[in-house]
Amino acid sequence: MASFTIGFIGLGNMGAPMAHNLAQAGHKVQGYDTAGTTAEGVSVAQSADSACAEADFVITMLPNGAILRSVAAQVLPAMKQGATLIDCSTVDVDSARDVGAQAAEMGLGFVDAPVSGGIGGAAAGTLTFMTGGTDAAFAAAQPLFDIMGQKAVHCGAAGSGQAAKICNNMILGATMIATCEAFALADKLGLDRQKMFDVVSTSSGYSWSMNAYCPAPGVGPQSPADNDYKPGFAAELMLKDLGLSQQAAQAVDADTPMGALAHALYAEFVEVEDGKGRDFSAMLPRLAARSRSREKP
Repeated sequence: MASFTIGFIGLGNMGAPMAHNLAQAGHKVQGYDTAGTTAEGVSVAQSADSACAEADFVITMLPNGAILRSVAAQVLPAMKQGATLIDCSTVDVDSARDVGAQAAEMGLGFVDAPVSGGIGGAAAGTLTFMTGGTDAAFAAAQPLFDIMGQKAVHCGAAGSGQAAKICNNMILGATMIATCEAFALADKLGLDRQKMFDVVSTSSGYSWSMNAYCPAPGVGPQSPADNDYKPGFAAELMLKDLGLSQQAAQAVDADTPMGALAHALYAEFVEVEDGKGRDFSAMLPRLAARSRSREKP
């Protein structure tokens, strides 16, 4: 496999292990993060544009669309002709499309490639990438996806990766709430949680939230519920993704009442209650403590 020079912008909990895996695979990786964080095997650049000047690929892992636009304005002019920008952030669709258009105007490749798999997947190199961009840009980026993850799906033109991610996570947020509601109802009906899991996990209520990430401690495969709801996927990140789904739905006039309600419930949980810093499955103890009036007993 060819060896590439890679600029990596954003060495946080996700970006640092992704950059490390690329370096470990033999690529020359130069990293930059405004917080000064580093990654093993990755050389430290003094600025975002200096990290990208000689790069064949630039990878960004950033908090939101506004920051992506700001970083793109800085690094795109610094990138060499024919290089490709791979944005692995989860941002709004319009930001991804706009940055993709700017890259194309400058003769650069662009792939939006948000990920699924969390911090553990980033460290293990088992992420799933949902990607948007031209066929040529996706093909160019594929060898890097093979190092950082186990699967990359080309979903269409620029912005399609973000669209796929927010649609997936809207389903996830809504099904987690429904799963937690069902356990809370089962408690009040006197139904043992393990018995409920045994039935639902093999019946029509089957879902990833129930079967792979059960929100009830001691039930099903090990999950954050078994670690006092310390985040595997934090509630505030779910809130962010649900917010992006509703922003997109409003932009295209899509009716998403369940997504809107899930967004409202996670907003209350994170911004008003004690959900910040807890796993998104901590909706279960929240709902189990409430009465039908939605007041704590």
